[in-house]
Amino acid sequence: MTEGEDNGGEARRKGWLGRLFRRGDETETQQTPRPTPEPEPEIEPEPPPTIEPPEPDIQPEEIPEIVPEEPPEYAPETPPEIEPPQIPEAVAKPLDNRGWFARLRSGLSRSSNRLTQGIADLFTKRRLDDEALEELEELLITADLGVATAGRVVKRLARSRFNQEVSPDEIKAALADEIAEVLEPVAQPLDIDPARKPHVVLVVGVNGSGKTTTIGKLAKQFRDQGLSVSLAAGDTFRAAAVEQLKVWGERTNCPVIARDQGADAAGLAFDALRDAQRRGDDVLLIDTAGRLQNKEGLMAELQKILRVLRKQDAEAPHSVVLVLDATVGQNAHSQVEAFKEMTEVSGLVVTKLDGTARGGVLVALADRFHLPVHAIGIGEGVEDLRPFEAAAFARSLVGQRQ
Repeated sequence: MTEGEDNGGEARRKGWLGRLFRRGDETETQQTPRPTPEPEPEIEPEPPPTIEPPEPDIQPEEIPEIVPEEPPEYAPETPPEIEPPQIPEAVAKPLDNRGWFARLRSGLSRSSNRLTQGIADLFTKRRLDDEALEELEELLITADLGVATAGRVVKRLARSRFNQEVSPDEIKAALADEIAEVLEPVAQPLDIDPARKPHVVLVVGVNGSGKTTTIGKLAKQFRDQGLSVSLAAGDTFRAAAVEQLKVWGERTNCPVIARDQGADAAGLAFDALRDAQRRGDDVLLIDTAGRLQNKEGLMAELQKILRVLRKQDAEAPHSVVLVLDATVGQNAHSQVEAFKEMTEVSGLVVTKLDGTARGGVLVALADRFHLPVHAIGIGEGVEDLRPFEAAAFARSLVGQRQ
């Protein structure tokens, strides 16, 4: 091989290598821009700081400052305006003789509805046979007339109407007559003896029966009759009872003898009788505690009151009135028994007859205990406590119209 060929071959080799390296350099320079994907700094978006704008939304804490300050200005003004008109209105209402039966019937509607519906279901085109009489007896028992009373009424009906076809109205009329016959002997008003100065009325009953309210209503009615009346707040264990009686005293213009809570009730009764004698009052109404759950303590307190009163007047109290809440139903029997053990109960006042379907219990009480029923209550107003009338009550109880 010649030197020229040698040189030419080497030049070609160098040229080929130069091109090879140059191409390698070019490819390197072409490939190097790829690894620079600089969108990554842009991916690091710093939007978290943009969450800070909610701060202005959370800041409206200034709103509560404006609202609370307005109510206190108006709240204190309402009590003085509302209280005075309401109660005197109830006290001042005159007795409405014409509307009494309608109010009585309305007041006893819950008791009568159950009874009249049962009678209507039983006696639609039906004879008064043994089965019908048995069902009627069950109905009367569930209406709280009691087993003995229901049995007696059914026997009387059987004697006069047995095996006759009777309508619901005929049954109601016959039932009203029988109930009135049971009630007539006990329908006796609370008479005040004018020879006694004062006629002392001891009012007893469990807490919540309506004792204090009954005393207030009786005081108003006696005052309307022209009698002078004084009140003794003898339920010294309940501050509310003392305050309530003071309010009634103001409304009825009756003096009220009261002591601090927990004071000796017997000592208070003694002072009240002495003051009433000195003034020459016609009536002294004495409120008492009603904690029947502590029967022994209550019995001791009532007996002490009786002993103390009799030191000044050997025959006092001249009336002992037991106030019963009709809503207790048959539990009224146990209350009568308990208070008869403690005191010489001379008569009953039955309240809240408008709030119960158990008005028939009065019939059972009359039949069992034979105690005079002086008055009944069918509402909150003074005019809703009225002397007990047997026939009107019997007709209302069975849903008869006048």
